[in-house]
Amino acid sequence: MPENIIEVTDLTKTYPGGVEAVRGVSFSVRKGEFFGFLGPNGAGKSTTMNMLVNLVKKTSGKVVIDGLDLDRSAAQIYERVGFAMQETGLDETATAREMLQLHGRLYHMSKARIDEQIAKLLKLVELEKVADRFTSTYSGGMRRRFDLALSLLHEPKVLFLDEPTQGLDPHARQLIWGHLRELNQNGMTIFLTTHFMDEAEQLCERISIMDKGQIVTSGSIPELLDKHESKTLEEVFLKTTDGSGLADESVNENASDPYTRKR
Repeated sequence: MPENIIEVTDLTKTYPGGVEAVRGVSFSVRKGEFFGFLGPNGAGKSTTMNMLVNLVKKTSGKVVIDGLDLDRSAAQIYERVGFAMQETGLDETATAREMLQLHGRLYHMSKARIDEQIAKLLKLVELEKVADRFTSTYSGGMRRRFDLALSLLHEPKVLFLDEPTQGLDPHARQLIWGHLRELNQNGMTIFLTTHFMDEAEQLCERISIMDKGQIVTSGSIPELLDKHESKTLEEVFLKTTDGSGLADESVNENASDPYTRKR
């Protein structure tokens, strides 16, 4: 049985005014697993993920990643994880290659290793031909793929992805799915948040469904279907949540325009 690389116990986040965004969440992720959080918008998925990488300070609870306690070893954890957020924060006055080189220097990587990683990652995300273009000219799909490359530059053990295909056209979604499958097959642990049923079904070995700041059910898809006497993951979702926030499968009409800026 693979050992756990992520262990979360009684994680909570309460904002001023008593708003409970995350309420007593506990779960674990096995090394090399593709794990997913599925839930409607506002369920607490992104807040939970942000706490795991210390972008949001937890109110209480315990987080252990690769054997390191977040409270005591945050800097060491940063070296072991990659994180791609919902909104890409690219410097539109820089090229993709320049941004990758800068990130490599921030991680204290050698020039040889930076160059090697850049060549490998640009090929992986199919951006070799546009690496020296300003990122301001990138489409939404190109931006998401480049954000993925940035998160992988330092070869993390765990990759955190927050709604990685939100707003993308079907072709761009399939490209990103293919990249993620390849990374996982090569041994990388991936933790994904999504509110797309098909994305969870296509990619995740196990799923936790969140609603109103809590995990309401967990398991592999066959386990969830059996446990909730359902024929589809959507049925499970509707039975375990209030049913709001199902993903709109429509796509941004401009997403394939190579000069559309993602804001």
